[in-house]
Amino acid sequence: MVTTLLTALALMLVLEGLLPFIAPKAWRDTFRRITELADGQIRFLGISSIVVGVVLLFFLK
Repeated sequence: MVTTLLTALALMLVLEGLLPFIAPKAWRDTFRRITELADGQIRFLGISSIVVGVVLLFFLK
């Protein structure tokens, strides 16, 4: 179980690092726009990501 979680964490870090590596200006602009969002909008993005992740896990199992 620990190996699977560490593998998932490693894969997440690789995927998260792709955009700043490939297109740092676009990443910076996107990050700046995200910081300007209201708390409710950020929470909505967060819960949307959680729901999509759970649905993907459900279909992959």
